[in-house]
Amino acid sequence: MMLLNFLAFLAPEKGIDEIINDWFTPIAEAWGNIVLFRVFDVPFILVLLVGGALVFTIYFSVINIRRFPLAINIVRGKYDHIEQGEEPVTTSNLNVVDGDIVDTIRAEGQQGEVSHFQALATAVSGTVGLGNIAGVALAVGLGGPGATFWMIVCGILGMSTKFVECTLGVKYRDIGEDGTVYGGPMYYLKKGFTEIGKSGLGKALAVIFAILCVGASFGGGNAAQSNQAASQLASLMGITGGSSGTIIGVCIAVLVGIVIIGGIKRIASVTEKIVPFMAGIYVLACLFIIFSNYDMIGYAFGEIFSSAFTMEAGWGGFFGVMMVGFQRAAFSNEAGAGSASIAHSAVNTKYPASEGLVALLEPFIDTVVICTMTALVIIIYNSTGIFEYGGSTVLIDGVEVEGAVLTSMAFESAIPWFPYVLTLAIVLFAISTMISWSYYGLQAWMYLFGKSKMADLSYKVMFLIFIVIGAAANMSAVWGFSDAMILALVFPNMFGLFFLFPKVKEELNRYLEAIDVKKFFK
Repeated sequence: MMLLNFLAFLAPEKGIDEIINDWFTPIAEAWGNIVLFRVFDVPFILVLLVGGALVFTIYFSVINIRRFPLAINIVRGKYDHIEQGEEPVTTSNLNVVDGDIVDTIRAEGQQGEVSHFQALATAVSGTVGLGNIAGVALAVGLGGPGATFWMIVCGILGMSTKFVECTLGVKYRDIGEDGTVYGGPMYYLKKGFTEIGKSGLGKALAVIFAILCVGASFGGGNAAQSNQAASQLASLMGITGGSSGTIIGVCIAVLVGIVIIGGIKRIASVTEKIVPFMAGIYVLACLFIIFSNYDMIGYAFGEIFSSAFTMEAGWGGFFGVMMVGFQRAAFSNEAGAGSASIAHSAVNTKYPASEGLVALLEPFIDTVVICTMTALVIIIYNSTGIFEYGGSTVLIDGVEVEGAVLTSMAFESAIPWFPYVLTLAIVLFAISTMISWSYYGLQAWMYLFGKSKMADLSYKVMFLIFIVIGAAANMSAVWGFSDAMILALVFPNMFGLFFLFPKVKEELNRYLEAIDVKKFFK
C-alpha cells in the first residue's frame, strides 16, 4: 500500500490505474519491439518456432501423431512396472562437480516426486487458463477466424517440441540433498552443453534463460492473468473508477500471497481440485453451445480455413494472421518456451523419454482441443456480424471489449447465467496459473541467486507486486509485455534444443526398447 500511496502522491489528479499505465505501457511496447523483430517482414520468432517444430516432427518420424496412443497408455500407468523397482539414486552416488550432477541419471528407480499423471496435471494447470479464454478471444478478434487454424497447427507441431524439451528436462535434472528435484532449461542447457564440450556457451544460455524466465513469470504467468481476472470481475460487478483495477489486483495478490508466501498447502490443494472441475464445466459449456448450433459448425470451420490463407492484405496480411495465431498458441501451451519442463522434471521415472511422451499431450489438450472450442463459440456468436474482425481492438456498439469479456458475452448469448460461472472459472484459472508460474519463476530465481530464504522471499514479494500492476494496466500493454516475455524464452531454449535433440533420440530408443514397442502395437 505504501507503493500505491506514493504513486498517488506523485500525480494526485490521476487514478492509480492511469499512473501505472503511464510508466508500464512504454516499457511493454519497447520490449515487444525487441523480441518481435522482423526479417523480410516476417517475425524471426515465428521462423524459429515453426522451423524448430518442423525439424523435430520430421526427425522423430511424426512422433506427435504416431506415438499419441503410447502417450495415453503411459499416463494410464500401463508401463509403471518397468519404471520401478531399482534402488533410489541420491547425490551421494552420482558424479557431482561444483554442486552439479554431471552424469545423467540413468537409473532413477523411485527418484522423483510425482507420477506421470500428476506431472501432466501440474503442467496443464499452468497452461490451461486465460490463454484459452481471453487469449483465443484476442486472437479471433484481432486476426479473424483464420488465426484459429494457425493456433491448431502450432499446437500440433508444438507437441514435438514439448516432447524434446521435457525429455531433456528429466534427463538433466538435479536432485537436492533432501530429495527435491530441480529441473528445466537452466539445467539441461548448462549440463547438456557441457557434455558436448560447449560448457561456456551452455552456462551463458542457462543464465539468459533464467533471467527471462523470471520476467516471463512476472508477465505471462502473472500480469496477464490478473489483468483479465480483474477485467472480468469489474465488468460483471459494474466496478468503474480510476483505481478499480488496482483494488481488485490487491485483493488477488492477497489470495495468491497466502498460498505462495504463507505456504498454506490446504488452500493450494483445494484450488488444485477445483480448477480441473471448472475446466470440465467450461468444456461442457463450449460443447453445449457448439452442438446447440450444430447447423453453424460447418460455417465456423469454413471461416477458420478460408480466413487462414487470406491474401486480401497481401503477404503482410497473411503473415499477420499467422503470427497472431502462433503468438496466442505459444502463449497458451508454451511449447518451445521450455517452462513446462520445469514441472515435468519432477516425475518419478528412470526413462526421461517416457515423460517427454506424456508431455506431448499437453499442447493437444490445451490448444488443439480447448482453444478450438473457445474459437468456435466466438465465431458462432459473431455469425451475425456483432463486431468486425481484424481491427486493433474489438468494438461492440462502440465500446471496446477486452479478451475475457468477449468470451463471456459469447457464452451469455446462449447461457444467460454462465458469465457468473465463467468469472469464477477465470479467477480460479488465473490464481492456479499464477501459483504454477510462481514456482517456475522461483526455480529460475534460485538458479541465479541461490536457494536461500532471502532469495525465496524477495522473489515472491516482486511477484505479488506484478499482480497489482497487471490488474491496473490496460490489456494491450499487459498482453504485449506478456507475449514478449514468454516468446523471449524461445530464443535460448530453442537454440539449446537444436544442439541437444540427438540426445533425445537416444533416450527414446532406450525407452521403446524397454517397453518392447513392437509388442505394444500388435
